[in-house]
Amino acid sequence: MAREETKPHVLIVEDARDIREPLGRYLREHGYRATTAADALAARKLMKGAAVDLVVLDIMMPGEDGLSLCRSIRETSQIPVILLTARGEEVDRIIGLEMGADDYIPKPFSPRELIARIGAVLRRTQALPPRQKPPEAERIKFGDWFLDTGQRELIGADGVALALSSGEFSLLQALLERPKIALTRNQLLDITKGRDAELFDRSIDNHVSRLRKKIEPDPKNPRYIKTVWGGGYMMAVEPDNE
Repeated sequence: MAREETKPHVLIVEDARDIREPLGRYLREHGYRATTAADALAARKLMKGAAVDLVVLDIMMPGEDGLSLCRSIRETSQIPVILLTARGEEVDRIIGLEMGADDYIPKPFSPRELIARIGAVLRRTQALPPRQKPPEAERIKFGDWFLDTGQRELIGADGVALALSSGEFSLLQALLERPKIALTRNQLLDITKGRDAELFDRSIDNHVSRLRKKIEPDPKNPRYIKTVWGGGYMMAVEPDNE
C-alpha cells in the first residue's frame, strides 16, 4: 500500500455537497489523497497551505466561478485542472479549455470515468520535460533575439519589439525553456494551454509557421524551431538567460 504522502493529492472544488463529499471518499478509496472545498475562496486557501497535484473544478459556483479560478491557477502554476460542469454546450467546453484546463467532463458523470481521466492527465503532465529554469520574469537570449517574459515581448538585435500573439508567446517560451528536446504536439499543447489535442492540434502548426516567419532568416530552412520527424518541434539553439 502506498504511503499517504506519496499518493497524488487531488483538490475537489464543488459547491454541491452531495457531489463533493462522495467524490472525495471515492478518490480516497482508489488510491488518492483528496481534499474538498465548497468554493474558490476555500480552494485558494487550501492551495496556499498544501501541495496539490491536480484540481477537479466545478465551473458553476457561487461567488468566484470555476473559469476564473482555473485561469488564476494556470497563470501562477502548472497544476493540472479538470473541469466539471452541468452545461454541455461546446462553447463552454472551449472556453474552459482556452482558460487552461487540461480536461473537461460534463455532469452527470461516472466516478470511474473521472478516476480514469485524473490518471491520464497526471501521467501526461508528469511526463513533460522539466523547465530549464523556474518561470521567473527574465530576458531569454537566443540567436539575435531576446524574449522578455516579464513584458511578454520579442526584441530584435535592433532593440525593436516584435508583436506576438498570446499563443505564439506561450509556444516560444515553452520551446526555449526546454532547448534541444523534441516535444510532440500533445506535449506542447499541455505545456502552453492544456488544450484538448483533438480540437486544437493544428493550432501548434499554425503558431510555429507564424513564429518562423517572424524570427527565422529563412523560414523554409529554420535555424531555431526545427521540425522533428514523427510529429513535433524542438528549439535547436541553447538560450542564454539574463
